[in-house]
Amino acid sequence: METDLYLPIKHYLESLGLEVKGEVCHCDLVGLSKGQEELVVIGELKRSFTLELVLQAVERTAACDEVWLAVGASKKGKGRENDSRVKKLCRLLGFGLLAVTANDLIEVIVEPEPWKPRRDLKRRSRIVMEFRKRQGDPVAGGSTRRPQLTAYRQQALAVAQALAGGPLRPRDLKAASPDAAKILQGNVYGWFERVERGIYALTDAGRAALTTWAMHLPNAA
Repeated sequence: METDLYLPIKHYLESLGLEVKGEVCHCDLVGLSKGQEELVVIGELKRSFTLELVLQAVERTAACDEVWLAVGASKKGKGRENDSRVKKLCRLLGFGLLAVTANDLIEVIVEPEPWKPRRDLKRRSRIVMEFRKRQGDPVAGGSTRRPQLTAYRQQALAVAQALAGGPLRPRDLKAASPDAAKILQGNVYGWFERVERGIYALTDAGRAALTTWAMHLPNAA
């Protein structure tokens, strides 16, 4: 599974001085530099080198400074990741290419090279905002067939947890989430209900969510 590649790649990119989180705005992983000059790195994971992997990476280029492709290393070293044409393609596109061995070792096959596509500044900003708002790194990169614990869902859970003790006003929930009023009014997940003017309570769906996402609640051990 792609998720098996995530931690070795995360650790490698962290060794380069990046902070890394998985599944940010549909990217398998995103890394941000810790220095004053912000560097945005996007990684895409596949068990083997495929056209789909390249196409995904091409879609990411306008929203970042570097793109890394990561695949599982073939057991006998005869996989497509070692094909000279694949290496040439990555260099032409400016992509880095990593392979993860069965022992979770990293093979750097191609280093990313400078390439300056037209920037999609709105998309880049959306990725950075989601990254910075998200608490911790709750989602392993490559896990796409399950609900994602986005920054918005994390804030909604914080509001739901605060309401578990009884109805409250939005201003009473600012400590749990600065956007509590918007979250209550938007009620995207159906977790909240207005019991009287300016006072909100938790619905049955909200209580069920606290159980479903218990390990991700703000005060969870």
